[in-house]
Amino acid sequence: MTVPENSPLGRAVEYDGRYDPRRLFPIARSTGRDALGLAEPLPFFGMDIWNAYELSWLDRRGRPRVMLAEFRVPASSPNLIESKSFKLYLNGFAQTRFDSPDAVRAALRDDLSEAAGAAVSVVLAPVATAGVTRTDPLAGECIDELSINIDHYGPPRPDFLGADNEHRADETLISHLFKSNCPVTGQPDWASVQITYAGPRIDRAGLLRYLVSFRDHAEFHEQCVERLFVDLLTHCDPKRLSVYARFTRRGGLDINPWRSTERNGEPENIRTARQ
Repeated sequence: MTVPENSPLGRAVEYDGRYDPRRLFPIARSTGRDALGLAEPLPFFGMDIWNAYELSWLDRRGRPRVMLAEFRVPASSPNLIESKSFKLYLNGFAQTRFDSPDAVRAALRDDLSEAAGAAVSVVLAPVATAGVTRTDPLAGECIDELSINIDHYGPPRPDFLGADNEHRADETLISHLFKSNCPVTGQPDWASVQITYAGPRIDRAGLLRYLVSFRDHAEFHEQCVERLFVDLLTHCDPKRLSVYARFTRRGGLDINPWRSTERNGEPENIRTARQ
């Protein structure tokens, strides 16, 4: 069964260079969405942007080739892809010969789309590509230096959230203090979070306390962002909302989920300093 307990997470595995798409381990998104009371139609659009920094294969003459890869998995796909299985799958390219980068891209696209249950876009770029390697800060006003006391670190407390219906705002807020934990291994997952909204002005102190309340919480990246989105939508009643998290990489991969009330306006995939 494709449940987290049966994934490669937390288990000894053999790292070899054999290409094998069966290493990919899909997990039904409904696992996390049922807990949030989500049903079709979903209250958001979005995607998960993955970046791979350790993709290599052999060309027809046996020479190693290295490129960066960007993957965009639609949030409407029935499955997310467990990250360790993704890393093991990518490692399988290292000692496998491919005729061209296009052949590599086609294999990645077909395998990942099969695992996710929806079309996954794949972009390969040379390691020296400026647009891929540059870093930029997330746009928005940082709330991390608010002079408040915090003493709750889990489970998440959506009751911390509130908004002032007497005052409207159209703004972007960011925090670099987000931390959650892998639900299988307990390893920490660090992220910067960007919240863009229009509607009643969100109480910043309550928002910061809420974000920090994930610190001891165990949930996958994608599920954390959907929880953030649903709680903000429910407790702050924005007319427009986007939540974007840039998680730090592990094992050559970073995951960056984006959920929004807006169908258009995909976020830029620009690395933060910690990525």
